[in-house]
Amino acid sequence: MDIALFSPSSLFAGDDDSSDGETTETSQSFVERNHQFPGIELHIREFGFHQLNANLLWPGTFAFADWLLQHRHFIQRRRCLEIGSGTGALAIFLAKEFSLDITTSDYADQEIEDNIAHNCIANKLIPSLPHIKHTWGDEFPIPEPDWDLIIASDILLYVKQYPNLIKSLTFLLKAYKPKDANVVCPTECRLNGADTELPRPAFLMSWRRRIGKDDESYFFTGCEDAGLEVKHLGNRVYCINLRVTNL
Repeated sequence: MDIALFSPSSLFAGDDDSSDGETTETSQSFVERNHQFPGIELHIREFGFHQLNANLLWPGTFAFADWLLQHRHFIQRRRCLEIGSGTGALAIFLAKEFSLDITTSDYADQEIEDNIAHNCIANKLIPSLPHIKHTWGDEFPIPEPDWDLIIASDILLYVKQYPNLIKSLTFLLKAYKPKDANVVCPTECRLNGADTELPRPAFLMSWRRRIGKDDESYFFTGCEDAGLEVKHLGNRVYCINLRVTNL
């Protein structure tokens, strides 16, 4: 895993971010904060430092939450998997405000899973959200995934992990098996009028972390080389799905 060693204090949300700035140090290991999401405040325990960078809420989390609120028709009645869940805050928000059927996932690290469960309980989300430990590029623990929507926010930080991320995404999209065999799955992203819909399955991604243009191109080109189609939906939100081929 490509690990970035940052100063934790330099990564905390600044005055211009969506956090209200209220913090309570509970130990040397954790910081608890109140974060304002659309229509709801969540109490989130964050690692003071975590070597896998699962310690903080990035600004993109709040921007993505706002976008999803404005485009809730994209995710309603979906079965969702969030990859790179970190603290679990976005998934907790979606589960509470959208009643979304959502599973969290992150690097195979017990501390991350335990902290997500802690945050679920702290925000009265009981039982805790289901969680899958999975390291990008490794064999996925579920051979026939049935999530028709995969989401992620601000995960394009580790450029060296792009091939592993694309490998895992490709598997999740290609191996998708709907629970109901009679479900008609749209294969194209339709964004006009009453036809507004995302494909099933699809990967919906947003980020606000600045990455170089070459790095951004490297990720999208890698997706296309893997047989995936990339569409920009606006406001740095992208839909990635299997490329439709005409035989």
